[in-house]
Amino acid sequence: MSFSFDLLATKNKMRVGVMHTPHGDVPTPIFMPVGTQGSVKGLDAADVANTQSPIMLANTYHLYLRPGEEVVHTLGGIQRMMNWDKPVLTDSGGFQVFSLGEQLKGKNSKIKIPNSNTLTPEPSTLNPTVISDSGVEFTSHLDGSKHFFTPTKAIEIQQKIGADIMMTFDECTPDAADKNIAARAIERTYQWAIECKQQWERGDRLTAQGKYQALFGIIQGAMHEDLRKESTQQIVSLGFDGIAVGGETIGYNMPGTGEVMEWIESLLPVNKPRYAMGLGKNPQDIVDAVTLGFDMFDCVAPTRLARNGALYNGKLDKRTLKVESEFNHCRLGIGNSRFALDQTPIQDDCDCYTCVSGYTRAYLHHLFKTKELSYYRLASIHNVRFMIRLCDQLRSQILTSPSHS
Repeated sequence: MSFSFDLLATKNKMRVGVMHTPHGDVPTPIFMPVGTQGSVKGLDAADVANTQSPIMLANTYHLYLRPGEEVVHTLGGIQRMMNWDKPVLTDSGGFQVFSLGEQLKGKNSKIKIPNSNTLTPEPSTLNPTVISDSGVEFTSHLDGSKHFFTPTKAIEIQQKIGADIMMTFDECTPDAADKNIAARAIERTYQWAIECKQQWERGDRLTAQGKYQALFGIIQGAMHEDLRKESTQQIVSLGFDGIAVGGETIGYNMPGTGEVMEWIESLLPVNKPRYAMGLGKNPQDIVDAVTLGFDMFDCVAPTRLARNGALYNGKLDKRTLKVESEFNHCRLGIGNSRFALDQTPIQDDCDCYTCVSGYTRAYLHHLFKTKELSYYRLASIHNVRFMIRLCDQLRSQILTSPSHS
């Protein structure tokens, strides 16, 4: 089986569809929980399945460093290694190569180089990332070792990992990038997309496990309208299975995300999924992105916030398309003393395992304060399910609308 996307209904710019992959169907709009290193933090595969998530995201950069793509391949691919029988998307590692390099540059600690008894100079002298037309040299955040990603290598790694959907290697551009720098970045991103597609076609578009693997292209261009439009036209022209929109703005700056989508929405193919990379920090962000015409989202925030005591609580007003909540950004701070004797669930109408199994705010408050490991699991289950259920509600709202087409 190959990959396909059926657009089932629209309402204004909102869309409902379904992606068909070798490991199952994925309804859209959809939030994808992030299993960076082959695991959603705090959860096992059964926990993620119980959130009713139909797809998970894993990261090429991290799996390349540990345990290595050859190990993943030897173990039968990412699904078999994780004991997860549903679809997986891998990003190309481009964002991590750039973002972790900048973090490394700014750290005050020294880095141990393998096979050496000495410490390196301060990381600011290491030049963690060096970009050239052929690829990116980067420094591992684990041990300071040097590595080089080309577009071809990024695809080869993803083919061995074996995900159902993989991403092209792109130059992730910060919002503050000078226009000349951003223009050069979209030129590289386009050329690298061509090279990624060539490697994909050399592999007969199959994973190392013999299953069809979809390839999505990524649009860059920072906050420059003409560059975003140019990048969109370039990426769309290559005929990928889906289109992703990347860069610092997307998901981080929602007004900026809206501007970018407004610029390019008419240039996007109607019959292909649209992926807003890294978007999903707040529930309202998901709703707003759906109204802009996006179909797919991912973010580490739901599980990260859960681990830090922020539990989603809010209800979608189907008339206004606002997630109403008594808590700022729909985040209930479970560490607050007001919940120490609160015997209600995190949210009364939530159908997640944590809420329906009788775990109360008081008990979760206790677990959080005592740093019990079970807290991280129970909290993460709730936050992930909250996002999945929100997407379910949006699909239902679009499908039941009298104006859907």
